Amino acid sequence: MCVCVAGVPFARVFATDLDDPESPNAHLSYTLVSQIPNRDNTLFFQINSNTGEISTTAEGERLLKARESVIHSRGGDFSDSLKKRFDDYCTPTEDIPYELNPFYSCVQRAESRRLNPLEDPDFTLIVRVEDMGGESVNALNGNARVKIVVQENLWVNPGPINLREQLKGIYPMPIGKVQSNDPSAFYRLVQKERELTFPFNVTEDGDILLTEELDREDKAMYILVVFAEDSYGNQVDPPLEVQVVVDDVNDNAPICEEELSVFEVQENEPTGSPVGHLMVHDADDDNTPNALLSYSLVSQTPSSVFTIDGISGRIQAKQMLQRRDATEYHLTVRVNDPGFSTECKVLIKVIDINNELPIFEMNDYGSHNLSEDTALGHTLLTVKATDADDPGTGSSRIEFHITAGNEDGVFAMETDDNGEGRLVVAKPLNYETASSYKLQIDARNPEPLVSGLEYSAESSAVVSVTISDVDEAPVFDMDILDVTVPEDTKEGATLLKIDAKDPEGKEILFKMEGDTKGWLEIDPATGEIKIKNKAVLDRETVEALHFTVVAFEKELSSEREVSVRLLDVNDNVPKLTENQAFICVKKPQPIVLTALDADADPFGAPFTFSLAQGKKSPNWDLSAVDGTSAKLTLKKSPSEDKTFLIPINIKDNAGMGITQKFEVRVCNCTELGYCFTEPGVHAGVLGMPTTIGILAGTVGFIGGGRNAVLGETDAIL
Repeated sequence: MCVCVAGVPFARVFATDLDDPESPNAHLSYTLVSQIPNRDNTLFFQINSNTGEISTTAEGERLLKARESVIHSRGGDFSDSLKKRFDDYCTPTEDIPYELNPFYSCVQRAESRRLNPLEDPDFTLIVRVEDMGGESVNALNGNARVKIVVQENLWVNPGPINLREQLKGIYPMPIGKVQSNDPSAFYRLVQKERELTFPFNVTEDGDILLTEELDREDKAMYILVVFAEDSYGNQVDPPLEVQVVVDDVNDNAPICEEELSVFEVQENEPTGSPVGHLMVHDADDDNTPNALLSYSLVSQTPSSVFTIDGISGRIQAKQMLQRRDATEYHLTVRVNDPGFSTECKVLIKVIDINNELPIFEMNDYGSHNLSEDTALGHTLLTVKATDADDPGTGSSRIEFHITAGNEDGVFAMETDDNGEGRLVVAKPLNYETASSYKLQIDARNPEPLVSGLEYSAESSAVVSVTISDVDEAPVFDMDILDVTVPEDTKEGATLLKIDAKDPEGKEILFKMEGDTKGWLEIDPATGEIKIKNKAVLDRETVEALHFTVVAFEKELSSEREVSVRLLDVNDNVPKLTENQAFICVKKPQPIVLTALDADADPFGAPFTFSLAQGKKSPNWDLSAVDGTSAKLTLKKSPSEDKTFLIPINIKDNAGMGITQKFEVRVCNCTELGYCFTEPGVHAGVLGMPTTIGILAGTVGFIGGGRNAVLGETDAIL
């Protein structure tokens, strides 16, 4: 079957060649000889010459169309589906049984071929495979036919599915349908989000069902994940993410954010002055007319002096207000959306004009002293000011601000509602940075002053602050001290330098604590940490060194944790975990060799195992099992008990390794599987007892070095 996406393989041809796989004779190359049919000389398909993977061309993806076929539910009857389709497209003129109607018989035969589509393929490809990479006239070749059926992709996403909230009807309610390309698939539906409720299900025929009414205000969109699986739970089509969007209906009335909305306006403000915005919320979708609000004034007492914007809810004064006329106004505002109406209550206070200044009880609060270790939030002093405007209004309310001398933000003002302010420490004090401050504090009203009136010196005060020095512990330049170095870093090398200073400028020294390996040392004066003489870093012993550096002066000290992480280098080779084994002659079993390398990736596994002389052996075969093991197989049994010394070369992932001896005794075994030699019987066909042979091999290794081992091995293998 063909999934018609250009460049995406949907099938593969595979050929074998008995020649040596390492030689050019086994290098196979695939070519597409012909495509049947091939109208307009347009190739719909292409083949990867190296892998044999078949995919569509870009032109093929555009032009390929699937033949229609009869679609019926899983478990349904093909004949019933065919009769229904025939009735849909053909109107019989006579009452003729289906089986005798030639038109029906024709359609039946065509649809029967659909059930076994490879008997009637859409395309047939002739594929050729050649050895020697297809680049030689002497290359041998083979041919194959590939039948291709183009089928319509039935597994399509039905989303997004739009549903009205609070939809009335019979539940479960079908809302969409999916259909797998595998007619025997089972469907499963899960939610992408982890919600407490999931009002959806799917039937065995792929119908997606809604099980209850939805509320957009609870959740505006669901993401359903539909799986098509076989009877073993394996996916037969990729999962589909189906969006279900809940469309809004007007089921929420506007809600006043405050039970009573209170605004203040100064008297003598000009006509049209803004009073405030009435805040109203509608839970319906803001992007629909359901949340479009309109505002209107229902009543206002004691007189009608305000207006409201019908769209924004902005309230304005229609005339200049005087407190002698009224100090408070009560308004009722009706707020409508297209289906609901709500009334909100509003209180507007007419406050005195801000024609009085806030005045400090004193304009100079003198000098104060603070230790540089004073805690944050400490109150240095309390200031007071009064305002003769109407009490309880924005015209008389006083706020305090530091307007000069506090550029680094060390101090802050906290204001209450009774005309008092507290000067507090907001950031850590530092004598070495600033030893004194002269602060200016201003008293201000939240309401603007009446026109022509400006704040004067009576609304400002000053205070002087002196910071006292405290002997402090040394301070490290960095809070995190972490360094990574290769494990082969040489002795005497500097790993890092610790920087610290004493706030008072005193001389400081360094020491190191907790170096359990004793590999490092620190220069007391400079803070340089070095590798000791004759010390060797080894990541295989410990991956990281953790210790404490102490910076100290005469009385005080500070500590920092330091981590030195060792970066692996390829300083170990893979080594066999066992260096000897035996094989029973009557029941020879392969020996599994396992190696370990103390280095980390990429200097460890996977390993490469090979026989040391680099050529095939008539007696032994060595093949990989996994990244750390190989299988040694006896191909030809000796005529007697015999011990073999086999040189095995093992290399790590970086190609580093050595040749190691592996001793194998081939012997007759007891029923329990152990080697057995009858008394008085010696292995002497080759003229040397086994024990002496082993000794000779060992002596040869010791005395002759590498060449002796290779020479002996050539004779053994």
